[in-house]
Amino acid sequence: MPTCRLCGSELTATFVDLGMSPPCESFVAADQLDQAEAFYPLHVRICSTCLLVQLPAYLSGEAIFSDYAYFSSFSDSWVRHAERYVEHAIARLGLTGDSFVVEVASNDGYLLQHTVARGIRSLGIEPAANVAEAAVERGVPTEVLFLGEETGSKVAEIHGRADLVVANNVFAHVPDIVDFARGLRALVADGGTVTIEIPHLLRLIEGNEFDTIYHEHFSYLSLLTTQRVLAAAGLTVVDVEELESHGGSLRTWSMPTESGVTPSPAVARVLADEAAAGLHTLEGHAGFAAKVSQVRDNLVEFLIEASREGKLVAAYGAPGKGNTLLNYCGVKPDLLAFAVDRNPGKHGRFLPGTHIPIRPVEALAEARPDYVLVLPWNLRREISEQLAYVSEWGGRLVVALPRLDVFEAGEIR
Repeated sequence: MPTCRLCGSELTATFVDLGMSPPCESFVAADQLDQAEAFYPLHVRICSTCLLVQLPAYLSGEAIFSDYAYFSSFSDSWVRHAERYVEHAIARLGLTGDSFVVEVASNDGYLLQHTVARGIRSLGIEPAANVAEAAVERGVPTEVLFLGEETGSKVAEIHGRADLVVANNVFAHVPDIVDFARGLRALVADGGTVTIEIPHLLRLIEGNEFDTIYHEHFSYLSLLTTQRVLAAAGLTVVDVEELESHGGSLRTWSMPTESGVTPSPAVARVLADEAAAGLHTLEGHAGFAAKVSQVRDNLVEFLIEASREGKLVAAYGAPGKGNTLLNYCGVKPDLLAFAVDRNPGKHGRFLPGTHIPIRPVEALAEARPDYVLVLPWNLRREISEQLAYVSEWGGRLVVALPRLDVFEAGEIR
């Protein structure tokens, strides 16, 4: 029986079970198509004691992130989001050329390029060497390592402790979340700040966002459980912002507990919203699985009907979340001919499990599909603008989440 990564209790309650799926970023080369693939459970549990929703560590962080296929800078809107955050943090914290900023899981330097450009001493910590190399080429100093209390202390000894430590969309990606939080505490100065961005469990449930469940995401966090993890590491959430990114996220602002800063009213407000939705009780998490199966049924019915009518359907994007969706729904190339992606490293490869081929974006204009299934639905507005040309041949766009929607290319809503 697996045990809770926060409190150690046995995990006996199920949140949702999505069956078996391959690691979402394990794209398949052409010469591997006839070889066996590894599939692991996507059986998400909830701790009856502390309420942390979590996926057991079927794969280690090293196995997932040591050589990684995701580069943040391929999303224009995400780079703009990062720049807005940097401007906000500089103004809020009074950061200057004498300050020091560290980002954990800094990827290809998508965020720290903005602090570097403003003359602020910066350091990235990124476990994937191939991605870190891209950051260094961008002018962002980067250490290649996994953060924990020990490595965080070593970095602080070498570089000093930071005025601001940033951890965007990584908190959920670590198997030992308490050791990671202690690493954050080791990096930050006693009067410094730690900001964390996480997909909000409340929005995941409200929006049927089950495709954000994959083996890279070990924890699915509410503000309540985030507070509990950070408290175990000596950090206190002093403020929180609600963001639209990733279908609905939280940005928490934390400080060392000994700073004694009183949490803002926003913290109490978000906690009250969670409690009203039932997320502060075990029973309040029930019912999600039924909503998930309805999404599957609607998408498969749409694709089968399109096939019967002789329509060509392709996909835009090859994100990890899309692979959860397609494997759970059992979609194969007979229903979804191909996918396109802006990342040239994915071209010529195949989606894990489903073996749908990945092509350059230009393949859409060549094939002129009747429908384009947008897999990164959280970037719907940006992608709809990019794909406005699909309407030239009468093609339309489709998203499966939070509910099936067919709409005109270029439509903004």
